[in-house]
Amino acid sequence: MGLFNRKGKSVTTDDASVASKHSRTTSIPADTTTMSGSSHLTPPSAVNIALPPPPDPGTDPAAYLRSIHAVRERSRLVHDRAKQNQLAHFDVDLSKFAETAAYVVSIIKRDFAPHYHNIPPHGRWQHFDVGDTARIDRLLASWPSKIDAEERTRRLLDLFLVSVLLDAGAGTKWSYQSKESGKIYRRSEGLAVASLEMFKAGYFSGDSTEPYQVNAAGLNRLSPGQLAIGLQVSDSNPLAGLEGRAGLLSRLAEALQNPEYFGSSQRPGNMLDYLLAHPTTQHSSVPVVTISTLWSVLIDGLASIWPGSRTQIAGTSLGDAWPCSSMPSPPSAQPWENIIPFHKLTQWLCYSLMPPMTKLMNIQFAGVDLLTGLPEYRNGGLFIDTGLLTLKPADAKRGIEAYHHNATVRGQPSMEVVPLFTADDDVVVEWRALTVGFLDDLLVEVNRLLKLAEPDKLSLAQMLEAGSWKVSALYSTPSSVMPKLTSCPKGGRELAEVSRPNTKQPPIMTLSDGTVF
Repeated sequence: MGLFNRKGKSVTTDDASVASKHSRTTSIPADTTTMSGSSHLTPPSAVNIALPPPPDPGTDPAAYLRSIHAVRERSRLVHDRAKQNQLAHFDVDLSKFAETAAYVVSIIKRDFAPHYHNIPPHGRWQHFDVGDTARIDRLLASWPSKIDAEERTRRLLDLFLVSVLLDAGAGTKWSYQSKESGKIYRRSEGLAVASLEMFKAGYFSGDSTEPYQVNAAGLNRLSPGQLAIGLQVSDSNPLAGLEGRAGLLSRLAEALQNPEYFGSSQRPGNMLDYLLAHPTTQHSSVPVVTISTLWSVLIDGLASIWPGSRTQIAGTSLGDAWPCSSMPSPPSAQPWENIIPFHKLTQWLCYSLMPPMTKLMNIQFAGVDLLTGLPEYRNGGLFIDTGLLTLKPADAKRGIEAYHHNATVRGQPSMEVVPLFTADDDVVVEWRALTVGFLDDLLVEVNRLLKLAEPDKLSLAQMLEAGSWKVSALYSTPSSVMPKLTSCPKGGRELAEVSRPNTKQPPIMTLSDGTVF
């Protein structure tokens, strides 16, 4: 669906705001109600926090491209070209935008109306609780009362960080059978349950008497073979990118040896102490941490974990950032200007690490709106499956040929043929930039259709959780099938499950090395 011709009349969409290039002020809750893993923040009043400006790309382009500001700003250039249907790899049918937004709204209403305030922010917590099982609450309850709130938070940060880093595309054939319940889970939820059970079994700890932690010593002794055992990988149960994940955890062990961020015990959870002690953190009725401070811990503290083969400027690796032919390029532009950063896993970490700190320590975060929609295949697949984006014929042909070639490899999918590309392919880079831009537009339209105004508007993180990530598998579903799918995972994924029921794969496949998606 969506890869070939779809016609219809155009509609005008509202542009979402772009992050300012200058210092800005953000409002955050001054006090909150208690937050559970699936609840929201209630802001009775607000505190104004000045956020630092992004680095100047003219003097330090590498620092700018590694900043959160650059993701939306650079993606917007491709998005602007999409509005003119001037893309290198996709045709754009803006008449499908209204239909896409209406469909996302229908799913949000189906699952949450009228209690939209109950929509949790997108994050790893919900994946752990797949099947309406409160696994994290049970984990917290299993620890003795002498474990204080700070250490409980550190433990969850340990777990959530390593679980997010393992959360790249699992492929269509892998599954995990829970040792605790016997139930079988796949994809992100399967990796979440697997990593939780590995955490509880002490896979990531270097101290057998303290299993509930992740530290450098534990990761150093975790071999690829042990990781495969923990994730139940076998010839009949292959996991895409296993070696990449193992390499990522090995490099994480090295990164954790930075005492400034991760303390003398070399644990991810020690970032809590760094954040609370940081001079930009305000301590009034509740601690207020800027998203810029959390971002610096993750983008700088974890810089060494990304493969060295990634895009670089003057020897500085940019991580999840890639050249794109739809961007300005020399000689009319500086060399750095053709690069689009996404930092998907870093953003996924931000979205996932904030809820534990808010729930257990009542820490609030200022500037969260700088984060973007996650540029990955579930969100991006929504716009292809609804016909807003259509891969151009030459690229579709090239991708199909790549799929057939890949299908000759043992364990790779060979049915429900879709175009296949590597993560650095210009098609995928353009697609991801479009995903960021259209998710911003979608948020504006979803709030309009839901008739939500401040302070009740859905945040981007809430729309991702209840809508775009969820919706991709129910699109064009016969009404007789709909009731059977009400418990399916989210939007873009729901479309995939109906459009491609055997593999449930997205409309474009990417070859995963376990470090991007």
